[in-house]
Amino acid sequence: MNLTNCPCGSGTAFNQCCQPYHLKVKAAPTAEALMRSRYSAFVVADADYLYETTHISKRKNHSKSAYLNSAKNTRWLKLEIVFSDFDIVEFKAYYLSKKFQTEVLHEKSNFRLADGKWYYVDGEFYE
Repeated sequence: MNLTNCPCGSGTAFNQCCQPYHLKVKAAPTAEALMRSRYSAFVVADADYLYETTHISKRKNHSKSAYLNSAKNTRWLKLEIVFSDFDIVEFKAYYLSKKFQTEVLHEKSNFRLADGKWYYVDGEFYE
């Protein structure tokens, strides 16, 4: 997929921002960078990356096919980082509903650093 601006909202070109993480050229250096790259992976429907960046203890709850289905059936609009700390990222991900209304997924996500790589563990959703 040829994207000019990275879907994560960094203002940087996709090939200079999240794509190198997706291609395993480099690893996301922070929990926030991983969060942004996972959002971009949803936008470009990269289920392999989503699965591989989910902590191994949680993978049984997240199959590649489920990630792919979610990514392909959602029209993501933008990502907003509300708060970011060492291993916690609170974000709002805006998407278009089936009724063509803008909806918001608001989550506080937990990440874990293991063997020099960041992984998504789980999250708490807000109304």
